[in-house]
Amino acid sequence: MRGHNRNTTSNYDNNKKITGEGLRNVLRLFSYIKPYRVEYTIGMVFLLVSSLANLAFPKLLGDLVDAGTTDSLPENLTKIVLLLVLILVIQAVFSWFRVVIFVNVTEKTMADIRRFTYNHLIKLPLVFFDKHRVGELNSRISSDISMLHETFTTTLADFIRQMVIILGGVGLLIYTSPQLTVFMLAILPVVILSIWFFGRFIRKLSREAQKKTAESNTVVEETLQGIRSVKSYTNEYFEIERYHDKIKEVVSAGKRAGKYRAFFRSTMIIGLFGTLVAVIWRGALLLQNGEMETGELFSFVIYSGYIGGTIGGVAAVIARIQRFIGATEDLFEIFESEEEKLVEEVSAADIKTISGKIHFENLNFAYPSRPDSYVLSDINLTIKPGQVVALVGKSGAGKSTFATLLLHLYEPGSGNIYFDDNSIKNINLTFLRKQIALVPQDIFLFGGTIRENIAYGRPDASEGEILEAAQKANATEFIERFNEGLDTVVGERGTQLSGGQRQRVAIARAILKDPKILILDEATSSLDSESEQLVQEALVELMKNRTSIVIAHRLSTIRNADNIVVLENGKVVETGTHEKLMKNESGVYRNLNEMQFSI
Repeated sequence: MRGHNRNTTSNYDNNKKITGEGLRNVLRLFSYIKPYRVEYTIGMVFLLVSSLANLAFPKLLGDLVDAGTTDSLPENLTKIVLLLVLILVIQAVFSWFRVVIFVNVTEKTMADIRRFTYNHLIKLPLVFFDKHRVGELNSRISSDISMLHETFTTTLADFIRQMVIILGGVGLLIYTSPQLTVFMLAILPVVILSIWFFGRFIRKLSREAQKKTAESNTVVEETLQGIRSVKSYTNEYFEIERYHDKIKEVVSAGKRAGKYRAFFRSTMIIGLFGTLVAVIWRGALLLQNGEMETGELFSFVIYSGYIGGTIGGVAAVIARIQRFIGATEDLFEIFESEEEKLVEEVSAADIKTISGKIHFENLNFAYPSRPDSYVLSDINLTIKPGQVVALVGKSGAGKSTFATLLLHLYEPGSGNIYFDDNSIKNINLTFLRKQIALVPQDIFLFGGTIRENIAYGRPDASEGEILEAAQKANATEFIERFNEGLDTVVGERGTQLSGGQRQRVAIARAILKDPKILILDEATSSLDSESEQLVQEALVELMKNRTSIVIAHRLSTIRNADNIVVLENGKVVETGTHEKLMKNESGVYRNLNEMQFSI
């Protein structure tokens, strides 16, 4: 559970420093905007025009004040007011177009990034998924891409607008009154730096509060996912107490962050408004000495307010940019992982060229997460086309790994596997996996209908072919009892069906795929006697004219196998038929049989 918490909370700690590598990743990400660069450039133009129009507003207000305090003609007042109205209209219209264009470009860009991320993610090898939790990857597709969406839509525009206002505003302040500008710049940086340093401390406290919240959410997630275990062990009150402890930590962290946040706001108000008061006081002295006009002071104060407010918002925008860079780095970790070499289509003619012959030559294998612990060692074995081969042995002997390597879900460590004398390393993965069907013990069904789950074996299958596969799998026996028939929804992971029903749907799926090689991994071990008989009958139909590899703990189910391979500690220790192996009085297979018989 502690490890799970670390994965869950890591996504909150993404206020990463802006580095050269991070900026390079951001520039690479902008390549997804290339198809829409004309629209995006137009949006940038609208952004710049609206920001510059914003800067003209205080100057015109100052002119309006000067016109009202002197003997200016009424026409001048009217002209300035009309100009102000025009500036407001231009700003409003250009801002509207900018937002619409940015949103349109961002939505299309995010759709491209989501498609690319998912397409790439689903093609990654199993080794990648061994290293990353599903929740973590899902967060990257949802949270991280949402962060990119926010950046492309608002954050980038806010940053550019703020830079235009700060740089343009400082330039106009110097033009309006160099003397007052020097006075303001002597005070403002000290206030801004104090706010910036204190703001970093506040953000650190906020991240800690977010982390505690994430940990409490993890408790909820784990409890609900394992609700059957919670209830079967009557641990409701244990989980309530566990969640209560986490919530207390959330409250404590939140109160601490809130206390400093309140102090930060008070300090910011005093600093910024104190600076403004000091500037007005100094400006009033200049006004009294005739060194400044009333309108100029008015414009100067508004520009100062603009710049102060904008600088106050820069820290928040930079924090969002840091989170954006963190999200970008997380995504590029996925993008830079090498895909499996798959092809979209394999012709039926190519599939028929496989006979089903398999040969293991000096094969050794260790999982990438445990490179020094070999699961299979020195495997030499030949399986003939159409042969039924049973793999037996104690738990952990390497039987399921044996089957996993046939699907090329992992790279063999040393040695090789051959299919019809072709090395597994030279066979395209899509082509290979089209020839193999796996019926595991723990059946995973998608949350759609029975029809959709059977058709997953061959999505282009006709209604008649789906029904035929269901009949061969003895699945029509229960499908016809449902009012919706094949359109019955199986529920999440197939929970609306019994174990035997799920197994038969999986067998129907495999029959529809019509593979040359069949792998049955404990396909009947968890079924009752009646369900097992129905499933066994379906399996007999499925194994006809196919190379079949059967992994079984119940040895009574594989006595008629053409060849039985006994694995112990990752090595082949015995091979032969049931009768041959039973003659070896000190053999592992005979010992396993006698143990099961006595039990």
